Amino acid sequence: QLQLVESGGGLVQAGGSLRLSCAASGRTFSSYAMGWFRQAPGKEREFVAAISWSGGSTYYADFVKGRFTISRDNANNTVYLQMNSLKPEGTAVYYCAAAPQRYILTHSSEYDYWGQGTQVTVSS
Repeated sequence: QLQLVESGGGLVQAGGSLRLSCAASGRTFSSYAMGWFRQAPGKEREFVAAISWSGGSTYYADFVKGRFTISRDNANNTVYLQMNSLKPEGTAVYYCAAAPQRYILTHSSEYDYWGQGTQVTVSS
């Protein structure tokens, strides 16, 4: 199976930036579409961003377009989420996910593997 470990979360002021990393092991990383999701207290897990096998296609939730960037480094089996202009409503646990598909997936039920999550807290 594929194992995913997120890192890079923490406390940041509104308007600041964080870069989340997701390190993968156990399978050929380039064969998986990757995604980022987040879940705030009392809310459902929601889609944030996704990237295809090759990295040639990306897709973002409306609430992060223009501020977040997803990328992948297949040589190092890592996917990133660069988060700029962070807002307090972005406070949540952020999860990395993977699926053995060539195309982008945007719903949590479509993903097969998940990391443990990393906490992001955005203060005012």
